[in-house]
Amino acid sequence: MPGDRVLVRVDGRELELSNLDKVLYPRTGFTKGEMIDYYVRVAPVLLPYLRGRPLTRIRYPNGVAAQGFFEKNAPAGTPDWVRTVTLPVPGSTRSRETIDFVVVDDVATLVWLANLAAIELHTPQWRVSADGDPRPPDLLVADLDPGPGTGLAECGLVAVAARERFALDGLAAVPKTSGKKGMQLVCRLPGTSGSEEINGYAKTVAEDLERALPELVVSRMARNLRAGKVFFDWSQNAAAKTTVAPYSLRAGDTPAVSAPLTWDEVESGRLAPLGPADVLARVATGGDLLAEAA
Repeated sequence: MPGDRVLVRVDGRELELSNLDKVLYPRTGFTKGEMIDYYVRVAPVLLPYLRGRPLTRIRYPNGVAAQGFFEKNAPAGTPDWVRTVTLPVPGSTRSRETIDFVVVDDVATLVWLANLAAIELHTPQWRVSADGDPRPPDLLVADLDPGPGTGLAECGLVAVAARERFALDGLAAVPKTSGKKGMQLVCRLPGTSGSEEINGYAKTVAEDLERALPELVVSRMARNLRAGKVFFDWSQNAAAKTTVAPYSLRAGDTPAVSAPLTWDEVESGRLAPLGPADVLARVATGGDLLAEAA
């Protein structure tokens, strides 16, 4: 029955799972139980991108056809074994001075959140120390957002150009789908510069690409400039911004994943949304394509 509850043990923690037959994606019939199963199976490659990072979740208790909501604060009833960090949130829409963020360091916490229908997992480009203090960013992310009349193929063209631009500064960019209509590039950083400096550098790269490819790239955020072009969103590197984590599900019509890609796939233009089964098969044969940026 949909209301049935099941007790399970994960990493020595006892968890009560509920409504495992509840359909979260009506178009495909993908259930909460299937979502939990996916997150457990993908955890070995997902957790490296979550550990130490304050997590923002997007929850869909009634499935993706209903209204979801962003959640940053640890919810009521958070188990005492779940790691949380208290961080300042200047400009909070709820006038909070601080928020107790959940940090997913283990499979048990991941399963607990999945049981709360936390479909999407979003992280900043920086981690916190063991004491909960923010560290400098260790990742740079560029979000390639296709405007009207463009799609993944055009994002791939911009991604290849951006790869060469980042390489000029000694950065190796690794591509992934956003899980929706666009693509993202991830570069590992040494963790010696602050978010403001990294964000400024990403903006410079975006402006360089816009000058080199004015018919294809736009670096400015105004939506009326995006028709026929790909918006190179450099602002994902601001300290307060988050980006969907690699291997996270997205809340679209179907359960697509923000999935790592090979450069061969990007260069060939063979780009298509990837679902949980696709991603698990790719991980089983090729491991984590983003490992060098973890």
